[in-house]
Amino acid sequence: MLLYDAMELITPNLGLVFWTTLCFIIFWLFVGKLAFKPIARAIKSREESIEEALSSAKKAKEEMLQLQTDNQAAIKLAQQEASQILKEARDLKSAIESNAQAKAKEEATKIVAEARAEIQKQKESALLEVKQEVSKLAVQIAEKILEKELSNSKEQQDFISDLVNKLN
Repeated sequence: MLLYDAMELITPNLGLVFWTTLCFIIFWLFVGKLAFKPIARAIKSREESIEEALSSAKKAKEEMLQLQTDNQAAIKLAQQEASQILKEARDLKSAIESNAQAKAKEEATKIVAEARAEIQKQKESALLEVKQEVSKLAVQIAEKILEKELSNSKEQQDFISDLVNKLN
């Protein structure tokens, strides 16, 4: 009997095959109605979300590359502008320095000219004073000579020498 039972599993009878097939078909229809459509929708939804994610990742990558290009262009432009500003600042500095040097030279020349004019003026004033003093002295000497009547020229010479020594 054991041998017969073991054989039954290998060669099933027609009733078992019929009921097993009927149960399988009912189960398949039931699962098909209730499970396959939601699973298919979920799979389709998942595929769409994956495609969207890939698409958005591709767009993000393209935007990132564009932003990198824009950033590099902006950096290059900023470097050029900075270089231009530095060049202008150096030029302005040179212009200011040369302008200041020119003004300083002009002012120095003006001061020297004014000093020379003042020196000349003072020199002329001093010469005028000296001339006036010499004139006064000459008049005083002449007055003293005339006041004193001198009989001989030796006394006159001694008197003049004496007056000159007193003035010095």
